[in-house]
Amino acid sequence: MTTTVPHYRSGLSPLMRLKGMSATTAKYVSLILGALFTLLPLSVVLFASLKTSREYATTGPFEMPSNWLNFDNFVTAFTSGEMLEGFINTTIVLVVSLVGTIFIGTMAAYAIDRFRFRGKKLVVGLFLVATLIPGVTSQVATFQLINGLGLYDTKTALILLFMGTDIIAIYLFIQFMQSIPVSLDEAAMIDGANRWTIYWRIILPLLRPAIATVVIIKGIAIYNEFYAPFLYLPSEGFISTSLFRFKGPFGAQWEVIAAGTIVVIVPTIIVFLVLQRWIYRGLTSGAVK
Repeated sequence: MTTTVPHYRSGLSPLMRLKGMSATTAKYVSLILGALFTLLPLSVVLFASLKTSREYATTGPFEMPSNWLNFDNFVTAFTSGEMLEGFINTTIVLVVSLVGTIFIGTMAAYAIDRFRFRGKKLVVGLFLVATLIPGVTSQVATFQLINGLGLYDTKTALILLFMGTDIIAIYLFIQFMQSIPVSLDEAAMIDGANRWTIYWRIILPLLRPAIATVVIIKGIAIYNEFYAPFLYLPSEGFISTSLFRFKGPFGAQWEVIAAGTIVVIVPTIIVFLVLQRWIYRGLTSGAVK
């Protein structure tokens, strides 16, 4: 004799299973749509970079090139666009700016979190106000300041601008700093360490996840920046402004611009794919601390 087991004892109900399947389906559909919206523009740029000027003018944006081995546009973009000079200048500004941002941000976070001084809340509040002010509203004053210091049309101008405008990095360092026990500082001071030794030997090494996150996010932002190099460094090439050489008053070489765009995008994609776990780990750790 067989007994019928009630359905609620045999597992999830059909309604719960249907909800689970719907959620899974919606998740994968959203991921597929996101991938399509991301890859579609990149595919159009890739197709255009492999076409000749005549083929680009006579074919649609979604039509594939007739010759997949046509790299003439890449050669033109790299040589005529002086992209090698742009890569060198970008690397110099990028490295110096990141080093300055790390030291300024970590030292400011250490002082704000560990020291008690008059006007501390005011300083933190001013940092918050600075993040709410649109950068474009202060460009006239910033330009006059850079020009008055005699730094216009120099890499130093870009380095100072990139180092001094990252309040988000300071807040990220503060969030990580709050997770470091103060007892480590006290134990080091008992052993005779001064504040600089504590910062250099204890605090800075423990901030490596936050430093990695800032380096990746800030580095990509500097690499993709167009406005500041175009305005403050007009005589030297930057990787983001080198493509502007192919835009003239009577038209633009869009197939060459597309090839240069691919050259600019590839390093960013490689860096992101290699270091994406550091981005997610650093952001999630900073969010819960």
